[in-house]
Amino acid sequence: MPKTEEIVINTSPLIAIMAAVGDLEILRTLYKNVFVPFEVCEEISAGGTEGFGIEPFEQAIWLKKWSHPLQINPLLSNSLDRGEASVIQLALDQNIDTVCIDETVGRRFARLSNLSVTGSMGILLRAKREGRPISIRAAIQKMKEQGIWISDRVVAFALREAGELTE
Repeated sequence: MPKTEEIVINTSPLIAIMAAVGDLEILRTLYKNVFVPFEVCEEISAGGTEGFGIEPFEQAIWLKKWSHPLQINPLLSNSLDRGEASVIQLALDQNIDTVCIDETVGRRFARLSNLSVTGSMGILLRAKREGRPISIRAAIQKMKEQGIWISDRVVAFALREAGELTE
């Protein structure tokens, strides 16, 4: 897979990455441009029940935060949540090849839209492969401590890819 320089990212991966490593700087080191649709900015700013991630998101002024709502294709808006639909729409509108979505249905729609897909775990694995000092095992534990659900299949894959799988 060619090295991607631009990516459009959804809410769940942003929160997962903040949980895993404490901030979003890893994205800055991996990508030239990280685009965040207006709809995702709204979801992050709403902050859920505990406001987790609002401060690191606001401090990441290098993110390309879209300042206005998108005109989202009805198929996307009727099939996906606002964040996923906006990520795919922005990527298509701006001719950005890669999106970061963790949810299965969103990933499927992105692939059907001829987009390359990664997720929060893919970003962490890429960072590790490129020499960043990341423990995938510790990142997964921190994500789980924040209530982020990760399937056993994804955990096993990530630990195997990172060379951290213990028998």
